Amino acid sequence: MGIFDKFKQGLKKTAQLLKTDVRDLFKQEGELVNDEFLEKLRARLLKTDMGVKAAQALTDRIGRDFRARVIHWEEAHNSIKAELKQLLAQPQEPIKLAASGPTVIMLAGVNGSGKTTSIAKLAAMFTADGKKVVLGAADTFRAAAVEQLTIWAGRLGVEIVKGEQGCDPASVAHRAVAAAIAKNADICIIDTAGRLQTQQNLMQQLGKIRRVIEKLIPEAPHEALLVLDATTGQNGISQATHFTDAIQCTGIVLAKLDGTAKGGVVVAIRQSTGLPVKYIGVGEQPEDLALFSPDEFVDALFEDVAAIK
Repeated sequence: MGIFDKFKQGLKKTAQLLKTDVRDLFKQEGELVNDEFLEKLRARLLKTDMGVKAAQALTDRIGRDFRARVIHWEEAHNSIKAELKQLLAQPQEPIKLAASGPTVIMLAGVNGSGKTTSIAKLAAMFTADGKKVVLGAADTFRAAAVEQLTIWAGRLGVEIVKGEQGCDPASVAHRAVAAAIAKNADICIIDTAGRLQTQQNLMQQLGKIRRVIEKLIPEAPHEALLVLDATTGQNGISQATHFTDAIQCTGIVLAKLDGTAKGGVVVAIRQSTGLPVKYIGVGEQPEDLALFSPDEFVDALFEDVAAIK
């Protein structure tokens, strides 16, 4: 399945919301663009969780282009797509690889965000590309998390570094990076325990893990990725802000996009944080991780919403 098809599959629920709520504002004979119509359009766009700022930008675009005119869905559809592509504009941002030695990638997120599965997907992507991967199981508080990551490591044929339950997560991260250096690995991916962005002591622990990694490789971690659960919608903005303060996030992995009608949250996160969305998760399998492309994302979102039925 190509990237476009993966986006289309992952955005089914959001596209359905656009189809039933936004497109159905338009009658066959068209709609007069006035303040009342624009307010209805804005309210329906907000249901995708794209945020007030983005929904307002889209309705403003329709107002500028078509005010006091009768507009048909096809015209609105093209105008909305063009504005969304501008709002989401970013270069495709694959993982930034180290100039030499292992590339260290640290992942963080709240409990249940899809972090461990995202790590497995990244590891699968790198191994498929012929790279040697070491995983660091620095979520030392949940035995189930270590067990899950160990199972994935076995399936993918990659090495995993673990510690005793309850031990210092930073020590596991240190040993994982040291192992990657010693074994000439290409990639070292560090898992961390899920935590709420409001738990200050645990957020400080993330900073300690980062500092320990830096002692071994001054430029590392080369990527500090925040895994966000797309189903949380607008709460993802608060998470992105707090985690960036703790570990200087370099990008976002948006997980569970296939399980939500709130796919518009990508727009809100980009606008609020400025962080690039690097990858999106569009399914449960290791290969269900897609490099984020704004244009293909928007095209897939509107693929089946173009015509009035």
